[in-house]
Amino acid sequence: MKNLLSLITLSLCIHSSAMALDPEDPRLADVLNIRQYSESFASAGQPTVEQFAMLQEAGFEQIIYIAFTDNANAVPNADKIVKDLGMDYLHIPVDWNNPTARDFQAFADAMQRNQGRKTLLHCQVNARATAFSFLHRVIHEDVPVAQAKADMNSFWQPNETWRDLIFEVLEQHDVSPHCEGCDWTPSTVGS
Repeated sequence: MKNLLSLITLSLCIHSSAMALDPEDPRLADVLNIRQYSESFASAGQPTVEQFAMLQEAGFEQIIYIAFTDNANAVPNADKIVKDLGMDYLHIPVDWNNPTARDFQAFADAMQRNQGRKTLLHCQVNARATAFSFLHRVIHEDVPVAQAKADMNSFWQPNETWRDLIFEVLEQHDVSPHCEGCDWTPSTVGS
């Protein structure tokens, strides 16, 4: 009986590790503007209903949404869809024109409480999410500013509103936004 239980346990471990998809999984490539930062953290634009299922299959355990639910391309009942797939769902509505340090702190608190859980942070197009990802990675994961900024800029150069939020939050954590090669000239996109 002991050998049978060991065999079943081994089989389950092999099966579950086979279910964990590579961060470069081509099925996830269709998720709008997805950026995989580590094995346990990614950001993206709005996933479709079908993509939520693919994210779950890829091992994501937590979905954090930081835009408003009344957005034209928001998925109705996303909270229920995600929960029915067995993942946790957290909604932190962040005003595009007035993001606050408190908004970021709510996100950072959720990440700190759930360290190591595979998380997708998303908004509508991945602008808000890349800004919050930049801050989280620099402040809580000790990623160098230049590296995190390059990752953020692979999708978006923050406009003045978001640049100012980034500077405010970094200052609160005694982190300088300045680094060699970092251009913080505000984008006019989304201004």
